[in-house]
Formats: sequence, structure tokens, C-alpha cells
Amino acid sequence: MRSLLKWLLRIVLALALAAVVVGLWKREELMRLMAVNSLFSEEKIVQNFSNMDDAFLTVTVPRGDGPTWELPYGPDFDLPDGAARWIEDRAVTSLLVLHDGEIRFEEYYLGTGPDDRRISWSVAKSYLSSLLGILLAERAIGSLDDPVVKYAPELSGGAYDGATIRNVLNMASGVTFDEDYLDYNSDINRMGRVVALGGELDDFTAALQDRFTNPGETWQYVSIDTHVIGMVIRGATGRSIADLLAERIIAPLGLERDGYYITDGAGVAFVLGGLNFTTRDYARFAQVILQNGVRDGQQMIPADWIAEATWPSAPTAAGKIGYGYQWWIPIGAHEGEFLARGVYGQYIYFDQARGVVIVSTGADRRFRENGVNEENIEMFRKIAENL
Repeated sequence: MRSLLKWLLRIVLALALAAVVVGLWKREELMRLMAVNSLFSEEKIVQNFSNMDDAFLTVTVPRGDGPTWELPYGPDFDLPDGAARWIEDRAVTSLLVLHDGEIRFEEYYLGTGPDDRRISWSVAKSYLSSLLGILLAERAIGSLDDPVVKYAPELSGGAYDGATIRNVLNMASGVTFDEDYLDYNSDINRMGRVVALGGELDDFTAALQDRFTNPGETWQYVSIDTHVIGMVIRGATGRSIADLLAERIIAPLGLERDGYYITDGAGVAFVLGGLNFTTRDYARFAQVILQNGVRDGQQMIPADWIAEATWPSAPTAAGKIGYGYQWWIPIGAHEGEFLARGVYGQYIYFDQARGVVIVSTGADRRFRENGVNEENIEMFRKIAENL
């Protein structure tokens, strides 16, 4: 009996030791998974969105060695009626208004500040679109009508086989992908856990097999389409997105701080929503877009690409918000009015005719409620009209 007890004790101790070893070995992955599970909690969301590098693997997007592009301050501007309530209701964390290249309004809320590098979420998609436009003009990529498998052959035989680059730019791949952020088992949340646990998004994407329609027929917002754009760019150039973006767009902008991408376990940038910059540095990128890709006489991003990318070319439903190549076009938009948009209240709004850019970051846990996006766009329009 005593020997049996000793044997059982040895087994228990061995199992306990094994658990400790596994816990230490997987500690980082477990910590990231815990962080993901509480990323959007009411008490942590604002802090988390300024410190995504505490929860995820990241890669720096260096600002380069050039001087900072100083954004001058113009005359003070009072926000229109209703703005204070809107800021509170929408959990706005920063708001910056540029008019004719001058800062007319800049404020930070909920404990954030100008040095915070805020998560862009899907605003990052519009950065990637701009990079693709540069590479297309350079002929590194042949045509928007090339099949994605030409540059990302690992997608052959899966859901993306048969889709073109234009299809994924338009969010019209036809690939089945559940983007319900509130459903723990949705595809978008499964993808988030892949990133948190150090998995590989290329493998995750290649494993998708189902389509609900043929490519090009129907618009449906599918964030994984943007990862495919990243796969195409990497396949065409043999280089990382972070390096290309830094070289072609970020370094010429003269940012205040380095940015960074969240990455997966292979160091691949989370291009569909993982960029992090300060509010002012988002504004620097936005000002170049507003100026049709030109900064200080240098054509950084092709003007014809910006015009094409911000045109509502996707097969969206009649009377609904329009979509271009990873850019949104509001209902009733006039020429030169478009926006980049991310979940939880991240926006860059453009009114080229008025020379206005508005950058707004947020931690709005009610962003999916009916009418919220329309409310935000109406506030941006009121601000632009009142300058």
C-alpha cells in the first residue's frame, strides 16, 4: 500500500512538473490569448487600443531618418452644436481636423494623448490599397484582373481560387467568412486567436474552402480579403508589407514616431487591421491622400489610383454605402468625399472639395448599433461645412 502511494505521488509530482513546464513554454501564447479575450472589455478597451504591442507580436514600421513634417496650426475652430454629446456617446479618444493643411482642431479624450499610437483596425486596409496602387504603377503587379493565385499559389484549390485582385479589393470575392465580432466562434474571432497564439494567417486563409457566390457578383465585407491582397503583394515582390510600406509611404511622410504592425507567428503583418500610429501621423498620411498623392511636389501615390480606388466600384446594394478599393464612399457623397473606417470608431474622413481631413479614433463598444456610422458621417460633414 505504501509503495502504491509513493508511486501515485511520483505520478502527481510528474504531472505537476509537466504542467509547469508547459505553462512556462506557452506562457507568451497564453498571455496573448488572455489579452485577446479581454481586449474589448469596458474597463480595458481605451488602454488596450493605445498599447496593442503589449498583447500581440509586432513589427516596427520605421518613420525613416528624414525631418518631421510639421503640420501648422491655423485659427481656432469651435466644433458645431452637438459635437460634445457625440464625442461622449461615441467614446471618441482623439479628434483632429485639418483644413487646407492646417490643424484647426485637435483634442484627446478618455485619458489618451498625442503620443499614443492608436490601433487603426480597418483603416489599415486603405494604407494597403495605396501601397498596391504604387506597385501596380511600377508594374510589379501586372493587372487588377490577374487571378490572386498567380502571386499567391498557396491559395490554389481553396475558396480564393478563381478570384481576381480586383475582386478582393472590392470585397467581392464571394468567400464565406463570418465577421461577427460578438460571436466567439465566428471566423473573424477564430482568426484573432490564430494571431494571438502565434499561428500563421497564410495557412488560415488557404484553408478556407467555401464560397457563397461567384467572385465579382456580390459585395460582402470580408476582412480576410485584405490579407489576400497582402499575400499578392508579398508574392509579387518577395518582400514584407512592413518594409514596403515604410519605404514607399511612411518614410516620405515625415512622421513623428515609428509605427508598428501586429503580426502573426511567422512575422507576417496583420494588414487587415493591425497598423498603429499617432493621430497626427494618421493625419499626415490623410493629407497626402487629400492632395491626390503629392507631398512637397513629389508624387508619392499615383493620383489616378486614388481617384479609382475611392470610386464606388464594388457591387454594393442600391441605396447603401458605397465601396471602392478598400475605401468607403458615403451615401449621397459629392465628388472627393470618401473615408477610411475601422471598427470601434476609427475614421479618416475626406472632403477634397473643401480641403478637409478629419481623423477620429475611438473605443465605441456600441459601434455596430443601427445608425451609428451614419451619425458619425453626419458629424464629420457638419464639421467640414462649418470650417
